[in-house]
Amino acid sequence: MEVHRDLKSTGILRPYFARTWRIYLCSIALHAAASIVYAFFPRVLGVFTDRLQAEDLARPDVARYSLILLAIGAAYALFGGYGQYLVMYVGRLFDSMTRRRLFAHFSELSEHYYSKNGVGKMLSYFMNDVTGVRESLSMGINQLSMASLLLLSCLGAMVLSGIPLYLVAATLGPLALIPWIVTRIGPVVRARSRQVQEALGTMTESAEEQFGGIRVTKKFAVERIMMERFGADVDRIRDNQLSLVKISSLFQALIPFLGSMSLIVALAFGGYLTVTDEITLGDFVALTLYVRMLMNPLQQIGNVINALQRSRASLQRLNELIAVRPDIAEADGAVPVDLERSEVRIQGLTFSYPGATRPSLSGIDLVLEPGMTLGIVGRTGSGKTTLVKLLLRTYEAPAGTIRIGGTDIREAKLDSLRGQIAYVPQDGFLFSSTIGENIAFARREAGQDEIETAAKQARIYDNIVRFPDRFETKLGERGVTLSGGQRQRTSLARGLIKKAPLLILDDSVSAVDAVTETEIVKSIREERRGKTTVIIAHRISALKHADLIVVLDDGRIVQRGKHEELLAEPGPYAELHAIQEEGSRHAADRWQ
Repeated sequence: MEVHRDLKSTGILRPYFARTWRIYLCSIALHAAASIVYAFFPRVLGVFTDRLQAEDLARPDVARYSLILLAIGAAYALFGGYGQYLVMYVGRLFDSMTRRRLFAHFSELSEHYYSKNGVGKMLSYFMNDVTGVRESLSMGINQLSMASLLLLSCLGAMVLSGIPLYLVAATLGPLALIPWIVTRIGPVVRARSRQVQEALGTMTESAEEQFGGIRVTKKFAVERIMMERFGADVDRIRDNQLSLVKISSLFQALIPFLGSMSLIVALAFGGYLTVTDEITLGDFVALTLYVRMLMNPLQQIGNVINALQRSRASLQRLNELIAVRPDIAEADGAVPVDLERSEVRIQGLTFSYPGATRPSLSGIDLVLEPGMTLGIVGRTGSGKTTLVKLLLRTYEAPAGTIRIGGTDIREAKLDSLRGQIAYVPQDGFLFSSTIGENIAFARREAGQDEIETAAKQARIYDNIVRFPDRFETKLGERGVTLSGGQRQRTSLARGLIKKAPLLILDDSVSAVDAVTETEIVKSIREERRGKTTVIIAHRISALKHADLIVVLDDGRIVQRGKHEELLAEPGPYAELHAIQEEGSRHAADRWQ
């Protein structure tokens, strides 16, 4: 899987900020207005104190100063509140945009990616990482902008208030250590946060696997082993989180401590200057209020920097994910193909899975004519499913080894290719919706009559109509409410309703009995007359009517021909047929 190193061009934040920067600018402007207004609070209170000390206040003056302070508080709440709303709004917009983008990206990745990454890990991206970045973009930026602007406003007001600059400098001296602390501790926080996120992904993946296999766990009575295995993942998260908490707690404690040191300097040095009449009592009150006002934004800045360091780990994981490019990509100048009228020619096909030490297919030569039925039989692991995966381009065949009407399959448009193929796998995966919706999955516009016709062709109709809600019956996760044979036949109906030029049945009737299999095969022959069909099966009875049967062994075609021709020559096909026929006679004897 290729990973692009230029994360700036493929990252998460660039398209997001391209859409929302105006809202952020408006929010920062509102926060700036709120901070500037609020910075007048200590100065007004200082002037009030000086006039009070000089006994230069009348009753109307007290009311006027009270209204001024009230107006400052109201303006601060109004500007700051609406600015906070805007930032929270765009934070939720980030959730929506990013999760949609991640899902679209996941849908483009190839089967090779999913073979290496579990569902739990992908869910961790959706939940933990997106939430972590969003909190920094909403609450983090909101608090950082408010705190920074308030800090700057207070500093500006202190300088302009008439308080001696040497006193201001001495008071703010301890705060100069904050940048040094950020550069020293920040990278440690980020590294430990990444460890926590990766551990959460592992735990989510483990939980998804355990829940999916809970029935197997119960049947084998190994609940304790599963709890110990999952507990190990939980303990790993706990240890990583405690490691993060230690460094985060130290970071968050140091910044308020430095703020307290500033307040101590203000009280001690400023108090001495007040006693010696070098500054007024009003200036001293204003100074202590300014320093006290600085304490809250400093605390917020510490929290935000801490959160930003943690979210950077999540952002890095998301950027690395978005930078992953699919193995199967549509070529520049790709052309549509016509599987209804074009032959599929496979020539000299040798293929190995990524990381494999030996090829799964070797020297495959095969021609699939339009309207032809091809049967593929062979032992488990002989390469049958690999061959159809290459036809579907879920894996990429070597250049020039598969051609459709003269066009290299690598030059075909993906939608054109896959849109003309109906693939019915052995596992018969079903979604957690109604039976009818599962059958019409590839043709949402299909009417009820078409759905019922496909169900009848797949011999699942009689089972469906026995359910109280018939085709509106809700299925459990992955169709767990149906038996294995019912899931297979529902999946088969989903393939048949597509009416694709090429139908691939990958051992799709292995979970049904011999009688039902015979009925299904007969139905498919009638429905698919004149259309191209590929049938992969272990049971010869499912494909003996094929126009051509190939026998795969260890990735090679070892026999080819029609059913009667293959029976007439010694080889794996005749041996397999003899074994299955003997088993059928034995079963018939038992039921007589």
